[in-house]
Amino acid sequence: MAASPLNVQPSFHARSNSLPSRQHPITSQIDENLNRLRASQSASTSSSSTGHELTCLQDLYDYVDMLLQFPLTQQALAQDQQRKSVEQVLDASLVLLDVCGTAKDALLQIKECTKELQSVLRRRRGEVEGFGDEVRKYLTSKKEVRKAISKAFKNLKHMDNKLMSKDGETGSVISTLKQVVAATMGVLQSLLSFISGPEASSRWSLVSKLMHQKRVRCEEEEEKTN
Repeated sequence: MAASPLNVQPSFHARSNSLPSRQHPITSQIDENLNRLRASQSASTSSSSTGHELTCLQDLYDYVDMLLQFPLTQQALAQDQQRKSVEQVLDASLVLLDVCGTAKDALLQIKECTKELQSVLRRRRGEVEGFGDEVRKYLTSKKEVRKAISKAFKNLKHMDNKLMSKDGETGSVISTLKQVVAATMGVLQSLLSFISGPEASSRWSLVSKLMHQKRVRCEEEEEKTN
């Protein structure tokens, strides 16, 4: 799994003029969900763990939305000394939205190509002649997806370096939002890595092996029928 920015330690418990000195229940929930994400990130990458991370992330954003509705939070974000940090968080949010769009498009493209490949497999019933063209088409599509994902990774890395800079004063609200952004980056990195999958050579080897096994089974069934 790619290195995740989720190792950032919680800092929004600190006393600040941005939030009441006593921790609000919402911030406790945010803290809890961040910890859940960190625990999930330490597990191995799989479809189940990635799905769990996405579920945790959805819960996390529900509480963040509640936090942003508080008048005290809005007052803290409106302070002049927080302006640069707020702009950084907003810019980071736009990058995250763009990366989410990349992940969505990649999933749709892979799903469509996989359905087409499965359809070809069913129609050919084990015949391998001309099947290489279909597989190459599928792998080309996957290569395009990997290229888009690679660009998304670079955008995330650039955003991480910019977001974690210490320019300007950072209040507890901004600190919380930056940790949420970092958590989102970690989940998106896991998701993109999962979508990207193994190298093309490994996929080709697997497909070739499956086609060989399918052809052998068809030949054996044909011999039994004869």
